[in-house]
Amino acid sequence: MNPALWISKTGIQAQDARLGAIANNLANANTVGFKRDRMVFEDLFYQVERQPGAQVDDNNLSPSGVQLGNGTRLVGTQKIFTTGSINTTGQALDVAIVGQGFLQVQMANGETGYTRAGQLQVNAEGRLVNAQGLPLLPAITLPADTTAVNISDSGMVSVTLSGGTATTEVGQLTLANFVNPTGLLALGDNLFQQTTASGEAVVGNPGSDALGKLRQRALEGSNVQVVEEMVDMIAAQRTYEMNTKVLSAADNMMQNLAQAVR
Repeated sequence: MNPALWISKTGIQAQDARLGAIANNLANANTVGFKRDRMVFEDLFYQVERQPGAQVDDNNLSPSGVQLGNGTRLVGTQKIFTTGSINTTGQALDVAIVGQGFLQVQMANGETGYTRAGQLQVNAEGRLVNAQGLPLLPAITLPADTTAVNISDSGMVSVTLSGGTATTEVGQLTLANFVNPTGLLALGDNLFQQTTASGEAVVGNPGSDALGKLRQRALEGSNVQVVEEMVDMIAAQRTYEMNTKVLSAADNMMQNLAQAVR
């Protein structure tokens, strides 16, 4: 079989995977706290017919050798954790993380999940939860007669109670950070989970130990740049087309060879 058939097939698979990542990025262009995906490819093993530096004759060495590539493959995906645009909402329980760090929530299985989406709400018990109803860690409960909530840059949550003007502190929001955030496991629902690749979570108050600060009444938007994704989509489409043309060319060459040897 003509090696070009296999090589172009790997190229088509690579561009198909790339297009899938672009589609996901564009679909989440308006998702709060979403981080865009980037595909990482590598070339496959080489068929070495002559080693670089091999002896050609008694006096000369091959300057480059003969190395025939065998295509490409997807080796991994990366979450790009650059900060998205900060959008003012005016909602007292909306918080944006300006800088590094993740809010912590208790998932249904009891494990800790991590999120950049700060659309906080209050459940029936008065506890602060995320948009999916998962309670924040550490737990913060608002009194039933709360009339106003203030969240400072450093994560201190204080409330004003009915009939009063003084504020009362009810809890402290903390952030978690990782040595390698790209190693986090994406679970969907704006949640991530710690893995051995991400390292252990380092927890602290916002604004300390390189952690970002909180901004109340604002949300962090997606870091997807729609124009860049559209450019990448066009490039992926053109590369896909070129690989299909290689398939067609290799097939025609084999047909010509078959007719020539009849």
